[in-house]
Amino acid sequence: MQHTNRMFILGISILCAFILLSCKKDNTEEVIITEPAPMPTGYTQYGSPMSNVPLTSDIIMYEVNLRAFSDGGDIQGVIDKLDHLQSLHINVIWLMPIYPVGTVNAINSPYCIKDYKAVAAEYGNLTKMRELTTAAHERGMAVIIDWVANHTAWDHPWINAHPEWYTQDANGTIIHPAGTNWTDVADLNYDNHDMRAAMLDAMKFWVLEANVDGFRCDHADGVPFDFWQNTIDSLNSTPNRNLIWLAEGERADHFDAGFHMAYSWDFYTSLDNVFNGTSAAALVTTNATEYAAMPAGKRLLRFTTNHDETAWNATPMALFNGVNGALAASSIAIFTNGVPLIYTGQEVGSTVNTPFFSNSTIAWSANPSMKAAYQSMLSFYSSSPAARSGALTTYASTNVFCIKKSLNGEEVLLFTNVRNTAQNFTLPSALANTTWINALTNEQVVLGTSIDLAAFQYLILKL
Repeated sequence: MQHTNRMFILGISILCAFILLSCKKDNTEEVIITEPAPMPTGYTQYGSPMSNVPLTSDIIMYEVNLRAFSDGGDIQGVIDKLDHLQSLHINVIWLMPIYPVGTVNAINSPYCIKDYKAVAAEYGNLTKMRELTTAAHERGMAVIIDWVANHTAWDHPWINAHPEWYTQDANGTIIHPAGTNWTDVADLNYDNHDMRAAMLDAMKFWVLEANVDGFRCDHADGVPFDFWQNTIDSLNSTPNRNLIWLAEGERADHFDAGFHMAYSWDFYTSLDNVFNGTSAAALVTTNATEYAAMPAGKRLLRFTTNHDETAWNATPMALFNGVNGALAASSIAIFTNGVPLIYTGQEVGSTVNTPFFSNSTIAWSANPSMKAAYQSMLSFYSSSPAARSGALTTYASTNVFCIKKSLNGEEVLLFTNVRNTAQNFTLPSALANTTWINALTNEQVVLGTSIDLAAFQYLILKL
């Protein structure tokens, strides 16, 4: 999405739910596709589909802002830094939009797409995209691409060839997405089934011709449930494919449609609030609320930033008060029941707002100790089934976030001081007088009845 506005997204979610409920009162007005649409033909599978696509519970995702990730701002820059991503134990690479950008009414947003089946010249070409997926797969990394199904550029060929594929006002004029200020894009009309088929066809192109492993679906709340359900079912039927589906949205029905993951905006907001004075116990409440009705096997994407937040809000360095605070916040986001997301430059403590409407290269040499801390934390997370999928026990506190995760006899314990001052945390009886191993240093840690934590210190223990 070009500029996240959580209140707006919430409003859209409520509106969509209201519309769906209203339609169900009159079955003659409801549009339902009960069977997957016929698969498009004419494409061939490039290379071999990835055979070891990570399970949702095992994903460690990295969001690549192509315009910032390398000096060239292109796909080759990602290929050149695969060693770096591997050092962070990343197993899913999410590329922000790679398509040609429109120029009519445009502001150079990568979410203003002129052609769904092409790579923008600024990023490379289809051959280069194939090189990336092949190289990533050889390292055990899946590649997913941003998909923008809600709108197109004003100079997309569909505008002139198929104006009926777009939402129009009473005068027959194509409009931008209602309720937004996204005047650089034209809203698509999901009542038109030819448009739906063309959208599915374009997504199929990337699965086969570029060998991508799934999609991060932009502004998923702005696209009807039945389109997502039909499209996910159809693409999942592609032979030998195990596709990854991430919804940028908050609608509960995304999981019913087949998405594996959705955004955890509430947890991000709670993190921000907690590091600015709210009780750390609020994170326990938020996590429980978000997962209260979660279908089995589904996860929420947990993050301390992403492209919208770093561009328009602030970086983790600003939000969480420097290197130590940013790492402390990440320890919570990584270990608390979600899919961890790392965004371009987060691992080296980028301190400036990073745009994605223009090029701005990250200072990769900054804060090497911070990068090492992320590598160490994510190395343990990736190696520990309990850290990724253990049953969660929480211990509420005002200034210290404390959880235990347990799976098949393995236990992981996290203490995180959410304050910029030293804290003493009285241990609950279940943790008092126990002996652990520091998961990052392998040193023995003997707990008494309380523990002292330095400002923004996090401690990861294991049994």
